[in-house]
Amino acid sequence: MHIGAFVLAAQFPGQGQGEALHRAVRTAEVAEEAGLDSVWLAEHHFVPYGVCPSAVTLAALLLGRTRRIRVGTAVTVLPTAHPVNVAEQAALLHLTSGGRFSLGVGRGGPWVDLEVFGSGLMAYEEGFPESLDLLLRWLREPRVDARGERYRFREVAVVPRPDEQLEGAPGPEVVVACTSPKSVRLAAEQGLAMLLGMHCGDEDKADMTALWRTYARAAGRSAEEIATVGHVSAGVAQIADSVEDACETLTKAMPGWLKQGLDAHVTVDGRHRAMRDPVAYTEKLCTLHPVGTPQLAADRLAATSERTGITRFALLTEGSGDLACTEENVRRLGTEVRALLS
Repeated sequence: MHIGAFVLAAQFPGQGQGEALHRAVRTAEVAEEAGLDSVWLAEHHFVPYGVCPSAVTLAALLLGRTRRIRVGTAVTVLPTAHPVNVAEQAALLHLTSGGRFSLGVGRGGPWVDLEVFGSGLMAYEEGFPESLDLLLRWLREPRVDARGERYRFREVAVVPRPDEQLEGAPGPEVVVACTSPKSVRLAAEQGLAMLLGMHCGDEDKADMTALWRTYARAAGRSAEEIATVGHVSAGVAQIADSVEDACETLTKAMPGWLKQGLDAHVTVDGRHRAMRDPVAYTEKLCTLHPVGTPQLAADRLAATSERTGITRFALLTEGSGDLACTEENVRRLGTEVRALLS
């Protein structure tokens, strides 16, 4: 079982953006101290839901401040970034960190980001497969050209080559955020692990991992590759001496953050979007994920792993919105809960 922290850099009501970023950095530092396996960093633009606009940049800072823990993006949004630029940064972090960097990528949403960065709605609706293919070729080949709908350029050399120095780690791990059968198929055909969202329960995640295996076999992936793929399950963790205390901590803080953060999202084309009820969503997360005593948290993680086959977890630990509470939560997750799972 590999337990990691999912860091959103969430700005709770009444907090400044610097406070949210400081808590994000401290979460990663304490995660390493507490023995967690990984830290996964979210990326958002123009909204207080998360105030980190570049997960790769924050990953670089944290890789420099840590020595053991794996640091990944969850996710770098490809429709608003050039895949070659993302791949170059991933290769750089892979080589300079000794192979501790994981690149999570995704489509993001139909947000105004597409207008601001000039990529347009088609990059979100149709362009993700082309961007992912170009990124993967850059991470796997010595020279690359592009002849697609969105990207066209002559053959150029890949510098730095991510496979040049590290034995057993030819390039950075790439994980794909999956929310639909289409994205599951795309990940499976490339042999890439999935990142599955915190809104999904075990049944949905089990269905998606089964679908991934079906697509992977159809694409000719080996039995060993299918059996050893490391999918990642996102969730929420709040550890306390009682279930009631853990749930109360989250239900007092998270709805205000969710309402403020989700309300701030603006679609690029004015399309209608359904809004989650912040209180009901928080209560749902408390029932789905390791929220409660150390024993309950360990039991829920073990049950999810048994039902889905997933052994890697990225758990949001900043749901209280408070730095001291977040640090204690991370420490208890890394010591008490991990001890029960070993």
